Amino acid sequence: QVQFVESGGGLVQPGGSLRLSCEVSGSTSIDYMGWTRRTPGRQRTFVAGIELNGVAKYADSVEGRFTISRDNAKNTAELQMNSLSPEDTAMYDCYVMIGDHPYWGQGTQVTVSS
Repeated sequence: QVQFVESGGGLVQPGGSLRLSCEVSGSTSIDYMGWTRRTPGRQRTFVAGIELNGVAKYADSVEGRFTISRDNAKNTAELQMNSLSPEDTAMYDCYVMIGDHPYWGQGTQVTVSS
């Protein structure tokens, strides 16, 4: 059973930074790790993802502001979010791909507001 421990969300002022962390247990073959985000009434959207070999991909809206990293030995990933704006306010969900199957964590709320 794949289990997630997510942390790092919270309230931050515009222009501020947050770091999200995601630790996954229950599998030794995690191909892909990343985050999506969702807001009430809107679909889940891709934020960032990183392959087993460290190749990262970002949504255009966060490119240059967010940085994703992972530790394969610990099955953890981090998302460093800088220059946050109110448009980044959402529930951020860590997810992994194990083979062709996606698994999502419980999510952590990020609120950007003055």
